[in-house]
Amino acid sequence: MSTTHKDYLAQRQLKRGTAGWLLLAGLGVSYVISGDFAGWNFGIAQAGWGGFAIAAALMALMYLTLVMSLAEMSAAIPAAGGGYSFARQAMGPAGGYLTGLAVLIEYALAPAAIVIFIGSAVESLVGVNGPWVYAAFYLVFIGIHLAGVGEALKVMMVISGLAVLAIIATAIALLGDFNSANLFDIVATEGNSEFLPLGWYGVWAALPFAMWLFLAVEGVPLAAEEAKDPAKDMPKGIIAAMVFLIFTALLVVFLIPGAAGAQAMGASAVPLVDALNATGATQLATVVNVLALVGLIASFFSIIYGYSRLVFALSRAGYLPRALSVTSERKVPARALIVPGLIGFVASLSGEGDLMLAMAVVGATVSYALMALSHLLLRIKQPDLPRPYKTPGGMLTSAIALLLSLVALTGVYAFDPRAFFYTLVLFVIGAAYFFGYSKNHLVANSAEEEFALLAQAESDLYPEDDAADESAANPQTV
Repeated sequence: MSTTHKDYLAQRQLKRGTAGWLLLAGLGVSYVISGDFAGWNFGIAQAGWGGFAIAAALMALMYLTLVMSLAEMSAAIPAAGGGYSFARQAMGPAGGYLTGLAVLIEYALAPAAIVIFIGSAVESLVGVNGPWVYAAFYLVFIGIHLAGVGEALKVMMVISGLAVLAIIATAIALLGDFNSANLFDIVATEGNSEFLPLGWYGVWAALPFAMWLFLAVEGVPLAAEEAKDPAKDMPKGIIAAMVFLIFTALLVVFLIPGAAGAQAMGASAVPLVDALNATGATQLATVVNVLALVGLIASFFSIIYGYSRLVFALSRAGYLPRALSVTSERKVPARALIVPGLIGFVASLSGEGDLMLAMAVVGATVSYALMALSHLLLRIKQPDLPRPYKTPGGMLTSAIALLLSLVALTGVYAFDPRAFFYTLVLFVIGAAYFFGYSKNHLVANSAEEEFALLAQAESDLYPEDDAADESAANPQTV
């Protein structure tokens, strides 16, 4: 490695060995947990309970197959870029960048939308809202991330645990009030059934809302370079997170409308709270109202982590301005935390949280299709790539993820064409930057070259770890 490359990468290193599989699973749950508190239920208004249940089942299948594909790739290619890194190895620099751009749109817009919802929750509790609230939350939680990744992940675990506790307590409280007739209290339009009161078009339009139950769990591989043992921890962490999220999704999708009525919950801004109030559990409703804010904070906090690692990886590789990937003495990508945070804060001033969420879903579904395609291509092009974990079902699994992600993308268009076209504009701008500038300023010419440079830089910086690994592999030399 040249001295230039060595010095460059020495300034761009994350803290290794911070996260075990349990912290990674907690990170995956943190990304998503706010979606259990609100947002998903608007899909009932689009499709009725039966239609939404079908949409939710399809999206659960999409995410499960995608997560199993990502588990294989994250164990084989443990880089901080997550989906970008997988796509670059499978499809070259352009494919890697476009995948990274799609994820970046999702992760940049989602916190801006969530902080608007946080502002509304704060207003309902203490009567204060507006730009100062948004700024305060960005400052506090970016500040915690700047303290170090270990500290940040532990805070995320605590916050997520409180949010999960609220969901389970709500489910237990509502269990005695469940009545299956409440699931079908939406009057069917002409020619449709009680189960599908708004027809199959409603199922299509409900797909983006069903995604909200799982959106962003795919971000777990962004922590690969900070995992203790990526080959083992990444598959266990992301799959454990997905299984747990399916469990919480089942609780809210069945018990909330089953206790308080599908029609009422399809129009509720706070379905868990309204369901508890409707069934007489008012004291618990007050507690859950506070913990719903905690759930929003958990997702806001963790997605900040996700975008920082993605921006770090894209910048380190030369796709984005290289200054963004410089890390602090604590091995934290400070600029990759702060600059997107400033952009997100400016976006939040629009107050259009719903639009930004829909745009984030467009970016997400495009990235899912490209990541699933990467899994297929890697299986074909690099069959001998060491794979510590192999996806059950192999290429069939990732093919299902690819197909369903394309269907979900069209569902966003069915719900909000404006979000679809606005996101397309962002893609065009991002693609113009790549083809006009950054493709000629990449640090390495291929994914293999980039990973080799990183591995050599880590070996130079952490020689004691390599010696320990060699001793473990060859005990007779000790």
